[in-house]
Amino acid sequence: EGYRTIAVPIFSNDTYVRGVEFELTDAVIKELEARTGWKVTASGSADSILLGRIREVDKDQISRSRLSGLGQEVIVSVTIDFEWRDLRTDRAIVAREGFAGSGLYEPSNPSSEREELGRMAAVQKLARDVVSELRAVW
Repeated sequence: EGYRTIAVPIFSNDTYVRGVEFELTDAVIKELEARTGWKVTASGSADSILLGRIREVDKDQISRSRLSGLGQEVIVSVTIDFEWRDLRTDRAIVAREGFAGSGLYEPSNPSSEREELGRMAAVQKLARDVVSELRAVW
């Protein structure tokens, strides 16, 4: 209770997959604005802050084409740690480690989807789940 504003700095990224930190931060901000009453603002004027770190981005092939032997369905998983802190008391409100989301894409014909599609689905799911975790405490 009593939180009206939240700062969301860009998540740190410990992986070699570039850009996922910007995609995830943007998705979390949009989810916060759409599903909560909090205003996203700069850390200097916020009641609380959401800090996050991307630990891992993985791909797992779950099926192969019988004709070509190439991956037909692939799951992209993104694993993060995050912490929501009260900036007035410097106390952790919520902290989670190893929090993961995943998305599916089909790289083979006829779909020929790109990996970014699966990664974006994983990022969107993670953003929804992170905001749900914050709202559970709220």
